[in-house]
Amino acid sequence: MAAPRVAAAVLLLAVLLTLAATPSRAATLAQSPPTSTSTAAFQLTGNVYPTGRYYITMNIGDPAKPYFMDVDTGSDLTWLQCDAPCQSCNKVPHPLYRPVPKKIVPCADSLCTALHRELGTSNKCPSPKQCDYQVKYTDSGSSQGVLISDNFSLPLSKPSNIRPSLTFGCGYNQNVGKNGAVPAPTDGLLGLGKGSVSLLSQLKQQGITKNVLGHCLSSNGGGFLFFGDDIVPKSRVTWVPMARSTSGNYYSPGSGTLSFDRRSLGLKPMEVVFDSGSTYTYFTTQPYQAVVSALKGDLSKSLKQVPDPAMPLCWKGQKAFKSVFDIKKEFKSLFLNFGTGKNSVMEIPPENYLIVTNNGNVCLGILDGTVAKLSFNIIGDITMLDQMVIYDNEKAQLGWVRGPCSRSAKSILSSFP
Repeated sequence: MAAPRVAAAVLLLAVLLTLAATPSRAATLAQSPPTSTSTAAFQLTGNVYPTGRYYITMNIGDPAKPYFMDVDTGSDLTWLQCDAPCQSCNKVPHPLYRPVPKKIVPCADSLCTALHRELGTSNKCPSPKQCDYQVKYTDSGSSQGVLISDNFSLPLSKPSNIRPSLTFGCGYNQNVGKNGAVPAPTDGLLGLGKGSVSLLSQLKQQGITKNVLGHCLSSNGGGFLFFGDDIVPKSRVTWVPMARSTSGNYYSPGSGTLSFDRRSLGLKPMEVVFDSGSTYTYFTTQPYQAVVSALKGDLSKSLKQVPDPAMPLCWKGQKAFKSVFDIKKEFKSLFLNFGTGKNSVMEIPPENYLIVTNNGNVCLGILDGTVAKLSFNIIGDITMLDQMVIYDNEKAQLGWVRGPCSRSAKSILSSFP
């Protein structure tokens, strides 16, 4: 789902599964948990435009089968489209996940209780033998299903053959939302939020990785995702404390002061959250309009505003643009200051808020969040391009550092002794 994902849920109908006796979720590991934590690294596929998402391949089940998972730090629940049987599923790259009844998570499971609490629903299930859920997103997309546990074959630095049993959603009723693609390029969603049901929290609970994740999204497409703190740079990272978001359990650096070309826009500090599940950056109406006004007042007369189906605000030049780097000199950087010093500033250069469309126009990749019914501001994929963004739940801090994102996951894992 290319639009921002802000989860809220309602109690759902009973799942159409014939259930057998359900064992504990703590289930089986291919071997004993490691005595020290590992790092997991995944190759990313995708881009901001035109794909509109970044995803990894996750191998799940026994025998393990590959699934493309949309990376989303803005929500907690991981889910796969599921043949349970499926009531409403989109055409996806791989065969639908086939659940094994004995792996259904019961309603009394602690993760079921946590999920219902985090989604704001009462912990009432139509059947005590299963944990039902429904999660909705702001782009009108949704997933309805039941929790299940299965083995995940993770690309770990040590030991490489561990296969933890993790809990996720078996989604039998999906709506891709108004911005979704049919067929969808992914099989499901990888929820990496702060909640206890997220895969990252489960891996921490099992002692497999630390509760740290990071991603490096390449403007050329692809990049890498990692769990654990072994490859977090020791220097040059801009760190800010995680703040409690007033809008939900999101990764937030708190409120930042927005400026254009280091000139104040006269705005009050704005609450910001980081969300890899959002392709573009969203500002509420006041900062959005201030940015648009500043850009229009600063642009060369050689750029003419034109309509483009890709985005609401676009310009054309004397000839078609091939890359943002053809036009970036015509635009200035934005800055978000999350503190009082230079060590808490995020620079947003033109290549982190502009796209060039298939029509050769340059378009603003910052959208009016109020139109999407958002009451806060989202830093999306476009603004996180070509930098490592780190979500450190161990130290309750967020960090970012510029650098190439072309490093392969395989080379990351091979660098460990």
